[in-house]
Amino acid sequence: MNFSILDRKQQIEVLKEVKFDLVIIGGGVTGSGIALDAASRGLKTCLIEKNDFASGTSNKSTKLIHGGLRYLKQLEIGLVKESGTERAIVHKLAPHLVVPEKMLLPLIEGGTYGKMLTSIGLKIYDILANVEGEDKRKMLSKEETLKKEPLLDEDRILGGGYYAEYRTDDARLTIELLKKSSELGAIVSNYCEMVRFNYNNEQKIKSVHCIDKNSGEAFDIRARNFVSAAGPWVDLLRKKDASMNKKHLHLTKGVHLVFPSEKLPIKQSVYFDVPDGRMIFAIPRGRVTYVGTTDTNYSGNLERVVATKMDAEYLLNAVNNMFPSVDLKVEDIESNWAGLRPLIHEDDKDPSELSRKDEIFISETGLISIAGGKLTGYRRMAQRVIESVLKTMPAKRRGKFNKSKTQKISLVSPTFESKKEVKAYQDKLEGKLDYLGADKSYYAWYLISTYGRQAKKIIAIASDFENENAKERLIRAELWYSIHHEMVNSLTDFFVRRTGSLYFNIENVRQYSALVLNDFIDYLGWDSKRVQEEKDLLEQLIQDATTFYDSEFEA
Repeated sequence: MNFSILDRKQQIEVLKEVKFDLVIIGGGVTGSGIALDAASRGLKTCLIEKNDFASGTSNKSTKLIHGGLRYLKQLEIGLVKESGTERAIVHKLAPHLVVPEKMLLPLIEGGTYGKMLTSIGLKIYDILANVEGEDKRKMLSKEETLKKEPLLDEDRILGGGYYAEYRTDDARLTIELLKKSSELGAIVSNYCEMVRFNYNNEQKIKSVHCIDKNSGEAFDIRARNFVSAAGPWVDLLRKKDASMNKKHLHLTKGVHLVFPSEKLPIKQSVYFDVPDGRMIFAIPRGRVTYVGTTDTNYSGNLERVVATKMDAEYLLNAVNNMFPSVDLKVEDIESNWAGLRPLIHEDDKDPSELSRKDEIFISETGLISIAGGKLTGYRRMAQRVIESVLKTMPAKRRGKFNKSKTQKISLVSPTFESKKEVKAYQDKLEGKLDYLGADKSYYAWYLISTYGRQAKKIIAIASDFENENAKERLIRAELWYSIHHEMVNSLTDFFVRRTGSLYFNIENVRQYSALVLNDFIDYLGWDSKRVQEEKDLLEQLIQDATTFYDSEFEA
């Protein structure tokens, strides 16, 4: 079955008819990782998501697969070691999507890390994370640090550390995991909302009652095991299951600001001190630079998480404090995003002190919930969840399923073997985009980092459209591909989770939304009511991405 909204009727019929080994509730990176681990072991797997895939936390992170240097300060040695190992694995699985990113750590008087502590910390980081070759840390003098980044405040810089992290696109990683899960037999459905659990006579979950949000049809999905990977909504599902215990989520909000590159023209990523003792990232990406993140307690609306004026002021002050010559103002901000971290509550701890470790809760009804964790650890979290699922089975049945092998399952076909191969492929794409003139380098980078080897297919499809404007042909080709191969179901799916345009190229959204909408109408036969709903939702998201509110929306 194709990973396409065009096959939705067939998908829904399978959901109604089949009894699965496992139903996963939640289509973020955690649920997607679980689906891939389960399907690749041979479990009959189903994943449902009430909105679009990666529509919650998994498209609003700092977009780094990183070892978590700051966790050394909290002595979370195991977390740093696992994260360091995992980032190397995920880079090999998707080298076009998980890209090495040199990180500059400026040292300032009174900063979080002194020169000695930074040197020791980065050395330990290298050892724990198995860092090799050119990615190993270097300590820099004041002069070397300022040469790397001339925008830093010359009067305050003492020196710097230079090390490697990995940049990614969290939503694209989620989509690639789901595409691979589907390829291995998982049935995956977005806009399929679980509204209640159904129980047998022994009070064990036997099915979930769902609503197809496209058609309004209600139906049950049966399975032997049920996993909740619902991120910030995990406790809501546990309440539906009447299985809340003393442990519960502690939600914190993280906000990022996006600036045109010319407004914050840093030469590489920088991880720097904030006056209140925290540290934040400034990361160049394509034609923009983004900055984040905040870390504040959250009790507002889960469905509409927004940035406030206070969030913007905090990040602007932080950037201007470290890079005083840029003098950024609110009007320089191109867009923003705000997301939630579903952490495990610990008494008397500030948001930034809370552990990013994951934890599994198993209820008497059989619901297995995964909470906490971080983007980098999605694969190991998935392994632990599936091991918990297998432990519920009789030994004979458990023996039918394979061991986890996701460390070997490439997320691009055919696989890229190295960074050099990715670069060579990008150069070839650039040659096919000569008609874009000065924009060809940017679009070659954008297409390969978004679609991997499928970029060549998109360029070929673009030639089938007759628009005089080459960029219009490309965006129509992207939509065609996304509808046929990436389960796109709405304007916002396309502009937010598949292309990232709302955050990183918001002018594209404004310029091409009408063109894209017309193609949606042709492909999916939307009526006037659906068209208006789509316009309204996209307009709301554009507003949220360009507005700083006085306060958060209430729950």
